Amino acid sequence: MDTALATAPLARPSTVHHPLPPGPQAAREARRMAAWLLAVHPVACPHDTTEDILVIVSELTANAVQHAPPPYALTLSVESGRAGIALSDASPSLPRQHACRGRLATRGRGLEIIRALGAELFVSPAPLGKQVIAVVTWPAH
Repeated sequence: MDTALATAPLARPSTVHHPLPPGPQAAREARRMAAWLLAVHPVACPHDTTEDILVIVSELTANAVQHAPPPYALTLSVESGRAGIALSDASPSLPRQHACRGRLATRGRGLEIIRALGAELFVSPAPLGKQVIAVVTWPAH
């Protein structure tokens, strides 16, 4: 066995692409995968931002499950000062911006919540649907 390979630290991924199950368990699985990646890179992302990213992952996944057919997949990339969260689904339909909803509304506020957490939102067509992408930035140290 090559000694250099045996003693080298394991590479920590900065990007994961993870297929999600259909249905309500998709959000739980997406949060679990995002929490894992953020834990592997604890210095890359401040704790408060980690919490925001987990909320964004939940909202993007819940929107996909509610409004689009599977398959669903989460792609999360983390680097110093920035995280990109992409949720893909099989619908080519763009997310709809709802009219201004009251603070007590229980539905239709996902994209508003994501923006309130400071994320920029983008939609990208994909061969079998689309990706809704949120980008979160913070001061890099």
